[in-house]
Amino acid sequence: MDWVEQLDEQIAAYLPDLKVACEEPMSRHTSFHIGGPARRMAFPASGEQAVLLLNFAKTCGARPLVIGNGTNLLVPDAGLNRLVIDTSAGLNQVENGEAPHTILAEAGVSLARLADFACRQGLTGLEFAHGIPGTVGGGVCMNAGAYGGEMRQIVQSVSVLFPEEGVRCLSGEEMAFGYRHSLLSDYPDAVVLSAVFSLMPGEPAAIRERMRELMAKRKASQPLEYPSAGSTFKRPAGYYAGTLIDECGLKGLTVGGAQVSEKHAGFVINLGGATCRDVRLLIEEVQTRVFSEKGVRLEPEVRILEE
Repeated sequence: MDWVEQLDEQIAAYLPDLKVACEEPMSRHTSFHIGGPARRMAFPASGEQAVLLLNFAKTCGARPLVIGNGTNLLVPDAGLNRLVIDTSAGLNQVENGEAPHTILAEAGVSLARLADFACRQGLTGLEFAHGIPGTVGGGVCMNAGAYGGEMRQIVQSVSVLFPEEGVRCLSGEEMAFGYRHSLLSDYPDAVVLSAVFSLMPGEPAAIRERMRELMAKRKASQPLEYPSAGSTFKRPAGYYAGTLIDECGLKGLTVGGAQVSEKHAGFVINLGGATCRDVRLLIEEVQTRVFSEKGVRLEPEVRILEE
């Protein structure tokens, strides 16, 4: 009996109300619109369901992959022989925290919705996150940031499930945030369940205007009209990836349906029908050319999955 049969039996016995999809195309769940089928995809409706599901996965020998909006993932064309757990559908509660000027949000809450909620509460500090197309879980794990703001500036605490230890509450300091990095970057099996954000009082109208300004900047400079995973490469020390790529004359470089955006060289986009292979070959070509001409090694920011 393989892990799928064992998992199906466990779910039927202990989580009969859990929504589960078989051979679910990952192209429907990633911002790249790329990826073959996942053997099983589950949509827990609560943190308790997610914890049980992860325990089942461990006993069955499944390799769980927890996702939110799939905005930073490149999935193989052949699909994933894994259990994919989508938090965006059910783990999406957001509310005022216990302490003044705090917000408690579950892992599947989109950063745009979180910023909107903060605005309505008259709380400032999340404006930078309004245009980031991810969720709280992913944003906390990678210390998402834009326009001078980062998660580390506002995260008070994070509830994390460590498979070998259980659920722990980590302070912002314990998260050891760095550039596109956190403590959880070193614990890929750990799963964010929720986070508490500490903000400052502000004027809702001014907060809303700031979010509009940042969104206008984003639309003007980024190829939001095409599927992508956001910035393809991390910022190398002392440089900007997009500038290096542009200076190497790589804007518009195309492999199959994948292209280095003509609008912003830091983005690889799906022109339509791009495969995972197309994107990977294009990323490798950009890395080779930039290193050859500039002596700088570009590291992908997008998470490239294997089968």
